[in-house]
Amino acid sequence: MARTTATLATVALSLAALDACAQSLSLDGYLDLRAAAPAHEDSWLDGGLGKTRFGGDDDAASGGAAITAAFQATPALLATATVQYQPELRHSVDVLEAYLRYRPVSITPWRWALKAGAFFPPISLEHDGVGWSTTRTLTPSALNTWVGEELRIFGTELHVEYRGRRGTLDARAAMFFRNDPAGELLSSRGWAMGDVVAGFDTSLRQPDVYAPVARAPVPMRFRPFVEMDDRPGFYAAVGWEPSSQRRFSALYYDNQTELDYSVRYAGRRLFAWRTWFWNLGAEQRFGEWALLGQAMHGTTTFSPMPGRIVLATDFNAGYLMLAREHGAWRPAMRVDLFQARQTPQLRSPPLDEHGNAVTLALNWRPAERVRVTGEVLRIDSTRNQRSRAGLGARQVDTQVQLGVRLFF
Repeated sequence: MARTTATLATVALSLAALDACAQSLSLDGYLDLRAAAPAHEDSWLDGGLGKTRFGGDDDAASGGAAITAAFQATPALLATATVQYQPELRHSVDVLEAYLRYRPVSITPWRWALKAGAFFPPISLEHDGVGWSTTRTLTPSALNTWVGEELRIFGTELHVEYRGRRGTLDARAAMFFRNDPAGELLSSRGWAMGDVVAGFDTSLRQPDVYAPVARAPVPMRFRPFVEMDDRPGFYAAVGWEPSSQRRFSALYYDNQTELDYSVRYAGRRLFAWRTWFWNLGAEQRFGEWALLGQAMHGTTTFSPMPGRIVLATDFNAGYLMLAREHGAWRPAMRVDLFQARQTPQLRSPPLDEHGNAVTLALNWRPAERVRVTGEVLRIDSTRNQRSRAGLGARQVDTQVQLGVRLFF
């Protein structure tokens, strides 16, 4: 009898443990359906110099999906991973993030957390949805489009937070690898605007007109996440939140790459790029509305002939967004500015550009798990490189989209 009772108790405890595990596993995701009126200029996804996701002869219909799995192993330990489906990419199914986070329970004003794995740096104010997605527009800003394409942290981050009576102060510091080529797209193609995010194994396409300059075959491929010099990069960030309605942040990033390195990839040399930048962000909420802003300034350099030539591209970008965040109807408007300049200007024409963009979006939330978004994006940009493709340096790209996103 005692043995039977003990066996039943063991079974009961095992079932309870399984039930607890089942409750600690959460799955969140979305299915995205998209219809678009493409811009006239060929998209960068097709080897063109267009600034929009859909351009030229692109299909008017597309889509995508993402799912995030989060397992709370203990009250302090969280394991999470995000997988996306993006048909425009060479590897349509890929991993976006996968990391462990240890954050012990705190009953004092101080709290700390340690994260290890692969994750996005804490830069974007727009990507606060599941699967690193945007919630106010279909298309992110130029600044955060680049973050999704070329930046990923393969390393560790320490996060310390102090929750005082006058607000919350936090600081982050991270070390990482596998971001040595980051910056090449900004130089070879310039800024772009689209919600195509690079996965771990992503191979992005470079402009066809850049391939002869780089002595590469067409289509020219670029892989953003590669380690070359076994030297870690780092970022450091601080944030101040005086209330739930207001937040300010600043981040400095430097991949610390040595310029003497390169690897063979897709029939060409993939160079190391030393990239550093500052990013500033601010959020202000009033009633049902939110005002968001970010600004980035930095430089990326590489050496096509180590010890003899170093080319640098200075880049700047920023935006202001006003969006309604409550109610069934949620309009949003964003204004972008961006610029890039290469020095010394050894190539003709130089890879310089400047431009602006206006995004108008209207979101309809008929139910909690449904979002319908109409968006108009107009980008006015001047890039000298277009002359190589027989185009005028200045082009105005207008893209119209209708998106339906179903959440689960």
